[in-house]
Amino acid sequence: MKIRREENMAGGKGHVIIKELLGEKELNGKCGHYAEVTIEPGCSLGYHEHHGESETYYILSGEGNYDDNGRIRPVKAGDITYTPDGCGHALSNSGNTDLVFMALIIKD
Repeated sequence: MKIRREENMAGGKGHVIIKELLGEKELNGKCGHYAEVTIEPGCSLGYHEHHGESETYYILSGEGNYDDNGRIRPVKAGDITYTPDGCGHALSNSGNTDLVFMALIIKD
């Protein structure tokens, strides 16, 4: 397992911490990655689009604001988001505790 800290990811505020559980090699080229991502209070993952792939988030803990192709909605533990090919998304931590979620990128 590889853990990395990304500053201003996709133009977001602060940093995110990514625990790569499985990478492209382990996922046989069908997925980009399977990771646990932590966004600390006051931080965000900036808006970005996906091309030739989709991405799903499963929120484990915390709360945030999810930008679904320009539509903002709150998310909390137990929520699932899906961004299809050709669409974009962003996520910010709106709470006082870490926002932790699983991220899965599937290649089309």
